[in-house]
Amino acid sequence: MNPLWLSHFTATSGIGRGLQQTLAALNQQRGGLVPCAFDTVDLATFVGEVAGVDAVELPTHLADFDCRNNRLALLGLMQDGFADAVTAASHKYGAQRVGVFIGTSTSGILQTELAYRRRDPVSGALPADFIYRTTHNTFSVADFTRHYFGLTGPAVAVSSACSSSAKVFASARRMMAAGLIDAAVVGGVDSLCLTTLYGFNSLGLISTQPCRPFDAARDGISIGEAAAFALLERLPAQLDDDAVLLLGVGESSDAHHMSSPHPDGLGARMAMQDALTMAQLDAADIDYINLHGTATPSNDAAEAKAVAALFGSTTPCSSTKGATGHTLGAAGGLEAVICALALQHGLLPGGLNTQQLDPALPLNYLLDNREQRVSRVLSNSFGFGGTNCSLIFGRAG
Repeated sequence: MNPLWLSHFTATSGIGRGLQQTLAALNQQRGGLVPCAFDTVDLATFVGEVAGVDAVELPTHLADFDCRNNRLALLGLMQDGFADAVTAASHKYGAQRVGVFIGTSTSGILQTELAYRRRDPVSGALPADFIYRTTHNTFSVADFTRHYFGLTGPAVAVSSACSSSAKVFASARRMMAAGLIDAAVVGGVDSLCLTTLYGFNSLGLISTQPCRPFDAARDGISIGEAAAFALLERLPAQLDDDAVLLLGVGESSDAHHMSSPHPDGLGARMAMQDALTMAQLDAADIDYINLHGTATPSNDAAEAKAVAALFGSTTPCSSTKGATGHTLGAAGGLEAVICALALQHGLLPGGLNTQQLDPALPLNYLLDNREQRVSRVLSNSFGFGGTNCSLIFGRAG
């Protein structure tokens, strides 16, 4: 593939708003997981909640989109000059030539949960001010984003569980390669809701402490929320050496099980190999792997087998979910931005909370930060149902 340029990017999660706070948290190995006090949830677990989301106010003309997910999206879009960059791209290419590709899983389902609390006691009817189409609807956050910027190009919501906002890079790349658009806003937004917390708890997948990826005693995930975005453009005539490029994308769908990964990581291995092939790279060319690393016993084991099969036990790797929590549909976008920071600042982030690495998982897993030049990184995002995506990013120089 022809590389694409991440001309601007930003991330907001439990470890901070924008790049400066996110990088500071990574450098300090400071996590954002706290005991769950979200809404009425009564679960002994930790979450990566973004502070201040409820205080965000949407523009008056977009009031119909008001829900936690779109408030979080707006909070994310306002960081690091990202909104100004998208506006400039719209003026440069034309509003119809900029696409919007946003990954999400539960979207604005919290708005429906809140509406159900206000049902008519006699008829059971939902309140008149509840608008499913612009809140709960999976397309809501992509629709909100394009309306916010006045964009009229293709707008797509990708909802493939935890690979959602990694796959948006692939969708945007295909449309740019086809000549349908000249630039794309890609990213992911997922916000906390009761359905997610109680749903994962019912599956026995939630830990009662901050999650411990690849630990011998790992026992489940910590759920987080995030909004992360990147502006993809074609390569300009000149680039700074620290410019971040999308070099390769690999996708697979192993469909092994509704919620469990293939035990040998078959689909994960296929996605990683396809990303390497597209980027015309060998495994030895990758300096760091941001693992999907959810901290469930089966997921970490399957990913470790897949990574070891391709990379052996030498490539440095870690999961940043110990810091941010698993942000579900936003995880791919958030971790893409973390990889971009790793490339620009020569930082391999150590995984938080892990105390005793599982000896059965033969990986070069980093428990502490490592500072070194980073030229190419791979980021994994694997979702329920075996929907897998691997992305490779690199420095321009």
